[in-house]
Amino acid sequence: MNADNFLAVQFQGHRPHLKAVAYRMLGSLTDAEDAVQEAWLRLARADADDIDNLAGWLTTVVGRVCLDMLRARKARREEPIEDRLPDPVVSRETGTDPEQQALLADSVGLALLVVLESLTPAERLAFVLHDMFGLPFEQIAPIVDRTPVAAKKLASRARQRVRGATPSPDPDLTGQRRVVDAFLTAARGGDFDALLAILDPDVVLRADGGVLNGGMKIIRGAAAVAGQLATFQRMATTSHTRPALINGIAGLVNTVDDRLISVMSFTVADGSLAAIDILSDPDRLARLDLTNLQS
Repeated sequence: MNADNFLAVQFQGHRPHLKAVAYRMLGSLTDAEDAVQEAWLRLARADADDIDNLAGWLTTVVGRVCLDMLRARKARREEPIEDRLPDPVVSRETGTDPEQQALLADSVGLALLVVLESLTPAERLAFVLHDMFGLPFEQIAPIVDRTPVAAKKLASRARQRVRGATPSPDPDLTGQRRVVDAFLTAARGGDFDALLAILDPDVVLRADGGVLNGGMKIIRGAAAVAGQLATFQRMATTSHTRPALINGIAGLVNTVDDRLISVMSFTVADGSLAAIDILSDPDRLARLDLTNLQS
């Protein structure tokens, strides 16, 4: 095996980790893949003999690339990323592949990714690399062009904004699924009281139908979310609903005549629905990889 092939094999071994970093930074699977590819191009141009710690070097490069991409988003001021749901990672409830396991580690649900979108690019990088991946601030500081002390303050500010902004999902997937099944039963039966009973008083519903359908709509509070019963009932009675993991928590994949119409993620906290996230943007649904749902 020549040096180039050996380097490619080494890079492939780090790819799941790098994509997991980029996904948490960018909230977009396509952009995450682009960031990982850019890291490979930079590695191919670098002198590998000068790299003592390939994993650390690649993580730093991906961090820099993602930081540049986040700053470019802010500068373009096109579709605000915080006005849409992050890309969901859809998989079966058992048997995810190693790359999906890396993407889903630490239960990085859609609700948490939405909160991360509200951070500044530098705050997000410091929080993701330190709190989620354990990188020391001495390694993070040069990426954000700050001292280690300043980088630590960035992560601290981010942590304060994240803490309490979204509830932590109950760890028991079976319990999560029971609540989602109760949601489906209430929706199919048009049972307002049953639906209201499983909603947290502060539940948040985020529904992203895409730019052409008005972008993301946010509804807060149990009564207001239960008021969407007619929409839930139409979904539950006219589509084929299939249980799935959405970013590691209980969710549903809904199809009509084998055409994907929506993906739903349910954050179950303390036995109640604390958040419901629905992606029904046709363009983004068409790009989702659902191969992991196949038996």
